[in-house]
Amino acid sequence: MPCFYTQIRGKTRMHFLSLKSKNPFMAKLEAGSTLQRLRNRYRLVVMNDDTYEEVVTFKLSRLSVYVMLSTIFVVLVGLTVALIVFTPLKYYIPGTSTDYKSVMELKRLQYRVDSVERQDAYKTQYILGIKKALGGTGTAPLDTTTIVLPKIDISND
Repeated sequence: MPCFYTQIRGKTRMHFLSLKSKNPFMAKLEAGSTLQRLRNRYRLVVMNDDTYEEVVTFKLSRLSVYVMLSTIFVVLVGLTVALIVFTPLKYYIPGTSTDYKSVMELKRLQYRVDSVERQDAYKTQYILGIKKALGGTGTAPLDTTTIVLPKIDISND
């Protein structure tokens, strides 16, 4: 039967792994026992393999390990975000441009390109119209509307 040792408040205890539930997959976890397991203190001992001398000893609990790993994760994420935000690395991320001058320059250039394209289309249409008129291939609709001019009253004053 597998077992493990714990040392709680200076007392070493040997624990056997067994489930006292009828269904081994449905072991009951109580809120008090879960919190107690998080607060149980364990000792981590690093020993020299040749001389069996204790090099370092740590007293840990599951809660302290969880807090330590969570803190390391948050610090690493914070450092990564700070590295990207406060250094030129942000310019290598696609879609991000925080420089106001470059954004305004880009919009101004887009406006100029659009106006040049529009002028080019007008010139092309004008040249095609001239070619049709000079070549005689174009048909121009005749203006058949009558102009109504008001009568001019001539006075003999």
